[in-house]
Amino acid sequence: MDHKERMLANLPYKAWLDGLSEERLENKKKIFEYNHLEPGNNEKKDRLIKSILGKTGEYINIEQPFYCDYGYNIEIGENFFANYNFTVLDVGKVRIGANAQFGPGVSIYTAGHPLHPDSRNSGYEYGIDITIGDNVWIGGSTCIMPGVTIGNNVVIGAGSVVTKDIPDDVIAAGNPARVIRKITEEDRDYYYKDRKFDVDDYK
Repeated sequence: MDHKERMLANLPYKAWLDGLSEERLENKKKIFEYNHLEPGNNEKKDRLIKSILGKTGEYINIEQPFYCDYGYNIEIGENFFANYNFTVLDVGKVRIGANAQFGPGVSIYTAGHPLHPDSRNSGYEYGIDITIGDNVWIGGSTCIMPGVTIGNNVVIGAGSVVTKDIPDDVIAAGNPARVIRKITEEDRDYYYKDRKFDVDDYK
């Protein structure tokens, strides 16, 4: 098993061996082009981001700047939006469901290093897959750590650090993030805290 195969298997690997440095360099060139596209060139923007990512839905919108290591390890569902400064360390696989919305500065870290300095200084690192479900809203400046699964219909509060799995249908926030409460049917009628919709076409 070479080091790329080890990386993809979530095993310790060395990031400069077996063509991985070259793959990251080629992806950086695509990312550089994407991040420097002239505003309004939406057709090229859409085409380029789909060439960077491993799998996408028909409609996705990732505001520039965007950063990732490899790109091919990222799978995104239909109707995805990420605001400015979306960063993905996609050493492990990152799977994101449909109808996900990410605030500015969201970071997804599949990558990590051993805790002990001797092990860390050996050059070995790792990536553990991250999965995010359907209909998820991730607040700005949230960090999602290696190995985490976030369920469907979840809201993560801004500035959170998600270190453990989050179940379906909840609001979670904090550092480390914890479940605050369930999302209920009553929440449907409110657009922000205690403010009710004044229109009827939101349902």
